Amino acid sequence: MYRERVSRVPDAVLWWSTSPGASPGASPGASPGTGAAERRVLPDGCMDVIWADGALLVAGPDTAAHVVTDRPGARYVGLRFGPGTGPLVFGVPAHELRDRRVPLAELWPGAEARRLTERAGEAADAGPWLGAVLEEEAARRLGRAPRRVDAALVGAVVTGVRAGLPVARIAADTGVGERRLHRRCLDAFGYGPRTLGRILRMNRAVDLARGGTPPATVAAVAGYADQAHLSREVRSLTGVTLGALIR
Repeated sequence: MYRERVSRVPDAVLWWSTSPGASPGASPGASPGTGAAERRVLPDGCMDVIWADGALLVAGPDTAAHVVTDRPGARYVGLRFGPGTGPLVFGVPAHELRDRRVPLAELWPGAEARRLTERAGEAADAGPWLGAVLEEEAARRLGRAPRRVDAALVGAVVTGVRAGLPVARIAADTGVGERRLHRRCLDAFGYGPRTLGRILRMNRAVDLARGGTPPATVAAVAGYADQAHLSREVRSLTGVTLGALIR
C-alpha cells in the first residue's frame, strides 16, 4: 500500500509505503516477517530521505529503475524532494548520490544525523508524527542552505525539458553555455538535461498509461516519435515493458 500528500516543504511530497503482510497497528521500523517481495522504483529526477527499519537513508537521483526487495510488513516513511531541491537539504551535489542509497549520517555531521534519527524514532513510536519531523528538519535546512543551486535555472530547465525543447534552446533561454548548463544540471539533478528530459517524459507516459490512455495515444501526447520509440525508452529506463509497469 502506498499513499502520499503534498508536503508543507516547497516542491516536496510526503509519502508512506507498507509492503503486504504488515501486522495491524505496527509502527514504521517494526520487525517484519519472513519472505520478500520486489517492487520497482522508477527514476524521477528526485531525491528522498527515507525512514526504514529504524534508520534514515537518502536515495539519490536514479538513472534507471531501482529494484527494492521488501520483507512482508516492511514500512517506510519518506520525504521526496523535487528536482533540484534535494542538494540544498543534503548539502552535496546531486551527482555524488546518483544511483546510490546512503545513510544520512554519511552526509550530515554526526550529531545532527543522530538527533534527527532519535526524533524520528520517537515519532514513529507515537504514530503519524514521523512525517512532520522530517518536514520540520527539511524546512529548517532549506532556510539556512547556501544557494548552491540557482532556483531560476532549475525551474527553467525543468520547464524546458518537459516542453521538449532542445538543450541549445534551454541554454540560450537561461543565458549560459551548453557545457556550463550541463555542469549545473549535474549539481542540481544528478545528470544532464537530456537525461532529465527522458526521465520526466517517461514518467508522464507511465502516468497516462496508468490512467487508461492507449499506448499509441500515450506516445503522441508524451512526445515520442511513435509507439515503438515509447516502448524502447520505457524498457531502457525501467527494465520492463510499459504493460508490465501498469499491471
